[in-house]
Amino acid sequence: MLNGKTAVITGASRGIGAAIARKLASKGADIAVVYSSDDNAAIAVSEEIKKDFSVNCRCYRCDVSDFDEAKKTVTAIKNDFGSIYILVNNAGITRDGLCAMMNSEDFGRVIDVNLVGAFNMIRHCCAGFIRQRGGRIINISSVSGIMGNAGQANYSASKAGLIGLTKAVARELAPRGITCNAIAPGFILTDMTKDMAEQAEQQEEIKSRIPLGNIGSVEDVALAAAFLVEASYITGEVLRVDGGLAM
Repeated sequence: MLNGKTAVITGASRGIGAAIARKLASKGADIAVVYSSDDNAAIAVSEEIKKDFSVNCRCYRCDVSDFDEAKKTVTAIKNDFGSIYILVNNAGITRDGLCAMMNSEDFGRVIDVNLVGAFNMIRHCCAGFIRQRGGRIINISSVSGIMGNAGQANYSASKAGLIGLTKAVARELAPRGITCNAIAPGFILTDMTKDMAEQAEQQEEIKSRIPLGNIGSVEDVALAAAFLVEASYITGEVLRVDGGLAM
């Protein structure tokens, strides 16, 4: 159980982030819901967690791609909770388009949020992890970072970068008892993919590419996150949650 431990989850106002927040709260962790824009959604997630699991849960609005803003947010969380034991870097955006026509702003913004944002949060949580000689870092990558995906050069690059970041950080922090792992979801039904999934033809085409034959849920990813939080002898790993898509 995670009683007395604080989990910071970025992009936690919806989708995978919210599911991970709920799963870790169900195991007794106090939760810091970090989000970028939707105040109402973040508050709703926080209130549900407090009501359902009787843990401490607070919301923090933050653009994780901003180094100084991320630092202020981590400081605020430490002041409110005392310490941080778990960091889940889930915040992410897409700005899809073919590489031949993609502008530098769309490429750079996705890298900034998805990859630089994860670095910023790790950077500012590191000192606390090192002092307490323990901690768990989980970076939410994607099978797009393993396989590549047409029309997602920026997204695939950011998620591949997260895998490299995960392995480097895992090597650096292992001597202090800190683990760092990545999860690479495949096609998961979220707000980001809902429109595509609701189109019957597209849904069947997607399912035909997945060996297990079905689209994953946010709970599937949350279960993997909980496993990695509780695993003390796994680090530098990339755990695919994809129904065999990238096998």
